[in-house]
Amino acid sequence: MNKTNNIKDYNPRKVYILFSFIFSLSLTSCAQQRTFQLDKSYDEKITTSLKHATSHTINAMLSKEGESKGNYRWLKGEWESYEAAWHTGQAIYGLLDAFEVTKEQRALDAAVKAGDWWVGLQFPKGHQLEGYLNAQHDNKLGHLINTTTIADGTPGLFNLTDVTGDGKYADVATSAGTWILDNLYIPEERLSYNFVDSQTGEIWKTKSPHSQHQGEEFNIKHVARPNAEGYLWLDMFYYTGEERYKTAFIEICDKLVDDQSPSGFWMEYEPNDPKKGGVHGRFNTWNAEALVEAYKLTNEKKYLETAVKCADALANVQDNRTGVIWYASYLDGNHDKRSPCGSCTSYAGVLWLSLWDLGYDRFEQPIREALEFTLVNQFNENHPDKNLAGAYYGIRQRSKKNGQMQLYYRDINTAFGMRFLSQIHQSAFKK
Repeated sequence: MNKTNNIKDYNPRKVYILFSFIFSLSLTSCAQQRTFQLDKSYDEKITTSLKHATSHTINAMLSKEGESKGNYRWLKGEWESYEAAWHTGQAIYGLLDAFEVTKEQRALDAAVKAGDWWVGLQFPKGHQLEGYLNAQHDNKLGHLINTTTIADGTPGLFNLTDVTGDGKYADVATSAGTWILDNLYIPEERLSYNFVDSQTGEIWKTKSPHSQHQGEEFNIKHVARPNAEGYLWLDMFYYTGEERYKTAFIEICDKLVDDQSPSGFWMEYEPNDPKKGGVHGRFNTWNAEALVEAYKLTNEKKYLETAVKCADALANVQDNRTGVIWYASYLDGNHDKRSPCGSCTSYAGVLWLSLWDLGYDRFEQPIREALEFTLVNQFNENHPDKNLAGAYYGIRQRSKKNGQMQLYYRDINTAFGMRFLSQIHQSAFKK
């Protein structure tokens, strides 16, 4: 969603004037000026696809309360909760982008319901984590709260305030981001701690729950990252006008510039795995997206150049035959081909499109390949498994020690797919 073009203007605080002024200064770099050339037939193709994806989101992805269900265990036919705050925030983002294209009221209504669930996670007054968000990771990490689970779920909440004029969504996201800055940020390291125990309030400062770090000599990067995903502090700055949020955002973006690996990725930070040369399909894209936003804010080329280096690296791991990016790729050129990842592909498409719009024409072909993958591999709207009907494709396969296979679909494939297709449609066909 283009944050400079709100569907409904709002003024939750006096600083909204500052918000508009800042964006007007950077309008040339922020707003899409170019038109991505697509055949007219894609107008209907994309719109129809988004309608099917919206149906999937409403009927299968979100619970009656508005919570994203997480992972669909295909062999069992059951959903399993996984980082619900992040998944729900991205579902909101995708629904609002789809709403801009399809104008379907049901997409907006579903986004509001999901937003109401999200803000309901806020810890109440008097709680030891007052102001933070009870965004438990679930899955292997149980009741731990991952900073990124919150940060990468927040853009949809700020967008929802933009669209509805209701400030509660951005207010709760801002409260959570302030708690992170006040309690988890390490200024001298320009990193934020990753994990907080939702039950005890403990901040994990010297131990990691991840198996890849076990047995290693402790390193601060085992328990803290720039956590720039979702560019939360930037949205907070635009929303409130408070300079300290802008300062913190620029600090972590400078850290990303300093710590980028020669490969174009950020190999020192999990979930990348420097020992195995493993590259996570989305983590690096999050960092690059934040750097593009830093460039739009400051016009400093170092941020753009670092983002472009990552975008080039992503294009190199894209499968040129199918357009897919795998959930796990490796620096030696190999991939885990059990994990064709729709969300990784769509999200890279979002990044490439933003850079193409800034003049980097070499990303046109990767964008087109990602577009075709997303459209061609959407589950049919009449698929016999109603949990998958209309979803954008992405599958992961694992095996347990007892030989039992695990095959699952993760719902963010559709959330990111809606974002990508909506944004490319806006570029190609918006009058």
